[in-house]
Amino acid sequence: MRIALSFLALTTLASAEFHPVSLGPRPYWLIDQMRDGPLKETLATCAKEMTTFSLSDFSIGHRGACLQFPEHTLESYKAAAIQGAGIIECDVTFTKDRELICRHAQCDLHTTTNVVTIPELNAKCTKPWEPNQGEAPLCCASDFTLEEIKTLCAKMDSSNMLNASTPEEYAFGGTAGFRTDLYSDFVCPQVPTHKESIELISRFEGYYTPELKFPEVEMPFEGDYTQQMYAQQMIDEYIEAGIPPEQVWPQSFHWPDVYYWVANTTYGGQAVALDENYEATNEQIDAQLDELLANNVTIVAPPMQMLVEAAPDTDNLVSIETKWMIPSYYANEAKDRGLGIITWTLERAGPGLSGFYYSTTDGLVDLAEGDRFTLLHVLHEEVGILGIFSDWPATSTFYANCFGLKLRQTTGGSLPEGEIPVSSSSPADGAFDSWKMIPLALSLPIAITI
Repeated sequence: MRIALSFLALTTLASAEFHPVSLGPRPYWLIDQMRDGPLKETLATCAKEMTTFSLSDFSIGHRGACLQFPEHTLESYKAAAIQGAGIIECDVTFTKDRELICRHAQCDLHTTTNVVTIPELNAKCTKPWEPNQGEAPLCCASDFTLEEIKTLCAKMDSSNMLNASTPEEYAFGGTAGFRTDLYSDFVCPQVPTHKESIELISRFEGYYTPELKFPEVEMPFEGDYTQQMYAQQMIDEYIEAGIPPEQVWPQSFHWPDVYYWVANTTYGGQAVALDENYEATNEQIDAQLDELLANNVTIVAPPMQMLVEAAPDTDNLVSIETKWMIPSYYANEAKDRGLGIITWTLERAGPGLSGFYYSTTDGLVDLAEGDRFTLLHVLHEEVGILGIFSDWPATSTFYANCFGLKLRQTTGGSLPEGEIPVSSSSPADGAFDSWKMIPLALSLPIAITI
């Protein structure tokens, strides 16, 4: 059965040479949950007629495929690649001996690994776990050498009882109900280095979007490791691996990092300024976007809810598929300035589609689970995003294949009859002209050389 084999391949990957993009049942289930209308009809037709799928650079693996796999592990990256994510993210931070590893934050080892269950390592944490203390520990990558971190087992990002009497009670059992421990219990996924992520993603002919995480320790670290040295080290690892700049989208919430890459490296042409100023006024939005232009930044990346807002007459439009949602002031101003837009994070929210990622429409419309596709369609058709991060890339890959978005040939197979896709090059070279739409029927296996 294809669905079973797709994830079985994660454990037998070393013997495989090729693997087709495999999406599993979730995109089809989401279509069934949509309200009736033209978008549902289009997606349902694709679901019925499409039997193979292509890798897409519109679909970005957020921390891999962390809806079900432990984030920032090779297993999570493999799952994202198999689901057709053309670009995969490694969040980058540094260890005590200044090696770069993939973690969402410098100080998250107490929730993303089993570190507190290993007494000799727990003792080295910035704030070790203690029984019945009622407060969370704090364990940072910079507390440990790479050799020590390689002894850890990664797990789903969670914690349980703050008043736990044992470290195991704190570390395990808190995974959100819509996620799973299926791919982390009774196995030991390692914390990968940044270099290992590059090697793995390259085997799937994927592209890269490393995020330089802002340090949670005082910089310069130990007196002589500066922020710019850290930013340059991340780029240097792509240079050492022979990865061309047009395949890398370095990103940071700390905009001076982005300005540094633009001014001092050949990898700045598509550097991404992540935006977390969620409550910005229109005047502040204008000032921020103008600042990016003044520093020659070409891509901005706010979360999804900053790009859409409820239509003025929402009460009269809730039954008309997508028209209750329109591009926001932010989206329009970014487009008017010629900035490319990437956004985050599809499939991050749990069932119910409320909270952070739906805050600009929450309570105004009775959202169904299938409205994940509705939002995605507005972001593509009306906002004009370049790509979207997803915790489960199968969803965005399905949409991209249905609409022919940034589908890419790999060397693992030959093209079917039809147009040859345009190879990607730096958006900075031509206002994103190189990211072309490719015919719907295009589908290719992904090459894997282990």
